[in-house]
Amino acid sequence: MAEDKWRTLMIAAQNGDASAYRRLLVELGSWLRSYYARRLPAAMVDDLAQEVLLTIHAKRHTYDPSKPFGPWLGVIARYKWIDRLRAMKDGITDELEEGLAAPDTGEAAHSAYTLDALMSRLKPAQANAIRLVKIEGLSVKEAAERLGQTIALVKVNIHRGLRQLSELARAEHHEF
Repeated sequence: MAEDKWRTLMIAAQNGDASAYRRLLVELGSWLRSYYARRLPAAMVDDLAQEVLLTIHAKRHTYDPSKPFGPWLGVIARYKWIDRLRAMKDGITDELEEGLAAPDTGEAAHSAYTLDALMSRLKPAQANAIRLVKIEGLSVKEAAERLGQTIALVKVNIHRGLRQLSELARAEHHEF
């Protein structure tokens, strides 16, 4: 599994193995471009992947080798993605010309922003399990391996997290 390999490479890199660190960054760069290609306009994918690699470089000392690597990477990738979505939202100031045909992605971006805001209010274990299984499409078994949890715990986290999301969404809806 890639996450196990990345964990091994990161541990070696933390111990001074420059070759392992280069391999890790190349593999993570490829994974990040794929991850962001499903979430952002194509013109932003490479820039954000590079930004995350720089963050990993700056924060590599914070990785705890006794913990799974995937959640550590996922948190960094997710927060950089959220930051980029916020910047996109804040940076929209120009009006489009009338008659200029462009696909309307506003609803999808708003939905992604809203979902991410709701997910940030869940316990991290619940949010990570839901993201891996329900959003990224991993099996419960794959998610359990990536998170270092039992299959039963992942199922419980998904169930409780979805219930909490439903309650949060209902509460948000009643506020308007």
